[in-house]
Amino acid sequence: MKLSQALEKYEPVIGIEIHAQLNTNSKAFCSDINEYGAVPNTQTSPISLGHPGTLPRFNKKVINYAVRMGLACNSSITKKMHFDRKNYFYADLPKGYQITQDKTPICRGGEITIKDDSGNEKNIGLTRIHMEEDSGKSIHDQDPFNSLIDLNRAGVPLIEIVTEPELKSSTEAYNYVSEIRKLLRYLEICDGNMEEGSMRCDVNISIMPIGSTTFGQRVEIKNLNSIRNVQRSIDYEICRHAATLENGQKIAQQTRNFDAASGKTIGMRSKESAHDYRYFPEPDLTALVLSDEYIEKVKVSLPPLPNELYKKYHFKLGLSEYDSTNLTESKEIALYFEKMISITKNYKAAANWVMGSIKSYLNQTATSINEFPICPEHMVSLIEMIDSGSISNSLASQQLFPQMLKTPTDSPEKIAETKGWLSKNDENELENIILTIFKENPEETTRFKSGEKKLTGFFMGKIMKASKGTADPKKSSALLNKLVHNEN
Repeated sequence: MKLSQALEKYEPVIGIEIHAQLNTNSKAFCSDINEYGAVPNTQTSPISLGHPGTLPRFNKKVINYAVRMGLACNSSITKKMHFDRKNYFYADLPKGYQITQDKTPICRGGEITIKDDSGNEKNIGLTRIHMEEDSGKSIHDQDPFNSLIDLNRAGVPLIEIVTEPELKSSTEAYNYVSEIRKLLRYLEICDGNMEEGSMRCDVNISIMPIGSTTFGQRVEIKNLNSIRNVQRSIDYEICRHAATLENGQKIAQQTRNFDAASGKTIGMRSKESAHDYRYFPEPDLTALVLSDEYIEKVKVSLPPLPNELYKKYHFKLGLSEYDSTNLTESKEIALYFEKMISITKNYKAAANWVMGSIKSYLNQTATSINEFPICPEHMVSLIEMIDSGSISNSLASQQLFPQMLKTPTDSPEKIAETKGWLSKNDENELENIILTIFKENPEETTRFKSGEKKLTGFFMGKIMKASKGTADPKKSSALLNKLVHNEN
């Protein structure tokens, strides 16, 4: 069944669980190094390996990061909480359980603002955010006969962000995951690299007849490793569910994997219920109590958030929705732009330079804005030179900007003066240039004087070439028309 056909009859109900690895230096409950890409099984200790007699300890930064995320999502912070053991047996879980939070998550409620299918804002409610430790990693593609186990990841700190079942399409899911990743990066608590597994998504999906209020049978898709695959897997499941129901069959409650090559999901096992995990309080950790003062201190430390900056740029500064979205995609880009607009009121010009020449340079050189050689102050000086008419926009972008990249410590004013690029504003000099061009191009001059206005571009090009791009375009155009009439 095609997706369009399925959506004519059924309404999807989607919830997402995102596991974000926190970029702390050490693991959640021990001092093992937390670093991606190390030689397998070199970042372990008796604690993370689950040896008898070992005891966990709180990592204060994990708590701080979880509170930061909760405050950024307008969640309610739990002031007194405890940890629990989630019991299950996997080969890559050496303790036989994960330390997590069941009954008392550190954050309750909250919301994330996304764009729906029509481009309108929509708030997606959060159920909870809780802290837990990661399991190890099973590797199945390096040995033809055996699965290999890497326990470097065992004990790495996670936060799990759980939505209410309020997402209604794969597009909304795509936008939601994108917003969460952006927020994690703005807060600098997770790099959001899904390909490396530092951010992983589980999707819960069901469908119900349009107009119904009774949810259908839920299926979980595990460990999606890209935002695009989140979208693809949801679309496939909508079609699969609809076709199953249309054939008079029931949806099996399952956990499924997504095969990116085929674009299909594959059944793994019947879905466990929460009771299968036999949660009980972690006996080796005391209750965790957060004071109002601590929460307020974390709140004050939050950086500007993407949605706040978007509203500022779009509604306060008057930039377009497109400009505002692009400027807030990266925290570093946004901060660079913030510095520019703190010293110039020409917000549109600043946005154009950031999204145009600056981003083009970053893409070509595969560098980040933090490595961009030109400081915001010099970029603003460049804008002011264009606005004042001391240099043309074309010369600024084609010659001055490239030179600024080569000598970033020099101001654009100094460079332009040294190179002789400052606009020629002297009317006598411009007049001589134009009259010379008239003499060198008698046929075109005659046609121009007779009213052939399309030749204006021809003469302006000649003027810019003769002046090596330094002629002020506005003054040149006005003087050109004046001299034509005088000649007549």
